[in-house]
Amino acid sequence: MNSIRTAKRFLFPLIGLWILLYGSFSLLAPPLLDGPDSVRAEAAREMAIHNDWVLPTVNGQRVLPTSPLLLWTTAASFRIFTVTDWAARLPIAFYALALFILALALGARLFLNPVAGFYAALILLTSAGIFLFSHLIFPQILSTLWITLAMYFFWRSLRHKHASLGTAIGFAVACALGVLSRGPQGVVIPILIVVLFLAITRNLPHLLRWHPVEGVIVFLLIALPWHVAVRGADRLLTRYFMASPGHHNAPLLLVWAFLLLWIMPWCFFSVAALARRPEHMPVYSKQMDPSHQARLLLVLWLIVEAAFAAFTPRHEPSILPALPALALLAAGWMAVDELAPGRVGKAFAWVFLVGGLCGAAAALYFAVSAPFAPSGTDLGPLLNLHPGQHHLFFGALDDLTCASMGAFRVPLLIAAAALLAGTIGNLIFRLATKARMANCFLAGMMVVLLIAAHIALNTFSPAISSAVLAQAISPEIQSRDVVVINGHFVDASALGFYLQRTVKVLRPPQNKRDLAAFNASGTWEEPSALAAQWSGAGRVFLWTTTDSAPPLPGPSYLIARTGGREILSNQPNAGGASF
Repeated sequence: MNSIRTAKRFLFPLIGLWILLYGSFSLLAPPLLDGPDSVRAEAAREMAIHNDWVLPTVNGQRVLPTSPLLLWTTAASFRIFTVTDWAARLPIAFYALALFILALALGARLFLNPVAGFYAALILLTSAGIFLFSHLIFPQILSTLWITLAMYFFWRSLRHKHASLGTAIGFAVACALGVLSRGPQGVVIPILIVVLFLAITRNLPHLLRWHPVEGVIVFLLIALPWHVAVRGADRLLTRYFMASPGHHNAPLLLVWAFLLLWIMPWCFFSVAALARRPEHMPVYSKQMDPSHQARLLLVLWLIVEAAFAAFTPRHEPSILPALPALALLAAGWMAVDELAPGRVGKAFAWVFLVGGLCGAAAALYFAVSAPFAPSGTDLGPLLNLHPGQHHLFFGALDDLTCASMGAFRVPLLIAAAALLAGTIGNLIFRLATKARMANCFLAGMMVVLLIAAHIALNTFSPAISSAVLAQAISPEIQSRDVVVINGHFVDASALGFYLQRTVKVLRPPQNKRDLAAFNASGTWEEPSALAAQWSGAGRVFLWTTTDSAPPLPGPSYLIARTGGREILSNQPNAGGASF
C-alpha cells in the first residue's frame, strides 16, 4: 500500500522526538516513587535475583502480580543491565515506542493517508498521560499497546475477502499479551469491540472465516501457562502490594475527564471528528465504505473502554487504553483539515490562544509572587502535607501551597513561555491557512510543556519518594542493621528498592488474608519488638513522617530529613553519610 510506504518517511522524526522525551533525560530522573512505581520495580528486582518467574516476592513476601508481563520485562532489563531506576523504566519506554510506530501504521491504513498516521503517532507521543505513565512502572502503557495491536490486525483482516491466518494469529497474540498485562479485560474488550463492529456492519460471518480455531489455540498457548503455574503455586499470596494507587476508585466522571485531559489540546480535534456528520451514510450498514467503517471502529473502541471503566478499579491511568481511539479520530480530522483548512480550526486556534494566555498568566503569577526558594531547600516545610490521605495518584498535588511555588519557578517560567509561543504561533499560521505549521506549533508547545512538567515532578519527588533518604543512609547501613517503616510498606517502598534489602513495617494490611501472608513473611514489626531493638546494641533505622514519629524508649538521632519524611536512628552516624 502506497500510504504505508509513504508513512515510513515520518518514522525518523518521530523516533527523534521519542529519544528526546522518552529515551534520554527522563529515564534518569526523578527517582522511583513510593507506592506502585517502586513496588513493581522491587518485585522485578527480587524476581531477577531469585529467578522465580511465576510468583515474585516483594520485601520477601510472595505476591500475586496483576501484570506479570511488565515484571518479566523489567526483571530481564535488570539482568541485562543493572538494578537501577533507568533500567526499570527502559522496557516501558520501548513499549511506548512500539505504540507510536503502531499508531503511525494504523492511522495510515484506517484513513488511507500517511499524514493521518503521522498525526496519530505525534498526538500519542506528546500526550501528557502517555508521557507520565511511560516513566512509571505502571502496566497501562502495555495495555494500550496490545489493544491497539489487536485493532490493527482486525482492521487488516477486513481488507481481504478471505481473512488471512496471519491477522488471526496476530490478533490472538495481542489478546494473550493483553491478558498478561491487564487480566481478563485484555481479551474481553477487543473481542467485544470486534463483535459489536461486525454486528453493526452485518458481517458476523467474518468471525467464522477468520480462523477462530487457530486463533484460540495460539491465545491459549501464550496466556494459559502462567495461569496454570500460578494455580499450582503457594496459595498464601497477597495482592496488597500490587493494588492500584491508594486502593480507592476514582470518581467515574473524573476518569472520563482524564480521557480528554491526557491528550490536551488534541482532544478538541477528536471532538470535532465525532461531531462531524458523515456524508453519504448508507442506509444499510453493510454497505459502509472504509472511511465510515474506520470511524465506527474508533467510536466503538472509545465507548467500550470508557464503559469498562465503570465496572473495574479506576484511577487516573486506567483510561489510557482508550487514548489511541481519540488520537486516531483527531488525526483523521487533522489530515482532512490540512488539505482544506476550515473555520473550525481557526475557531479552535482562538480558543487555544485564550487558554494559553490564561495559563501563562497563572504560571507567571505564581513564578513571580512566590517567595524565593534557594537551591537545595527542603520542600517539606513549604508543603501542606497530608500523609496517608492521598487515595489517587494526583492527590499529592493537594499538598502544594503558594509558598512552595518558589521551588517550581523554573518549570513555571518554561511553561508560560511554551503556552505563549505555541498558541500565538498556532493562531498566526491558522489564519494564514497553513494548518501543518499551526499543528507543528501545538506539538512543539506540548514537547516543552512535558519537559517543564518533568522538571516539576523531579523537584516534587522528595515529597513522594524515599529514594533520597535511602541514599543518605546507604553508606552507614550494615547487613545486621534493621530498617523499619512507620507505616505500610507502600508508604516508603523506594527504601526497599534502593537499599536492596528487606525492611520491616509497623502497619500491616487490615485484610485477614493479606495479614496472614505478612505474618508468614516475618516482615511485620510489633511496636514492642521495635522498642526492644531500639534499646539494644544493634542499630535501627526508622522511616517516619515528620509529624508521626512513634514513642521511642531511648535517644533518637536525626539522620536525614526531606519532603516531610525523615530517618531516625538509635545510634549517631559514624561519619559515612553526608546529607
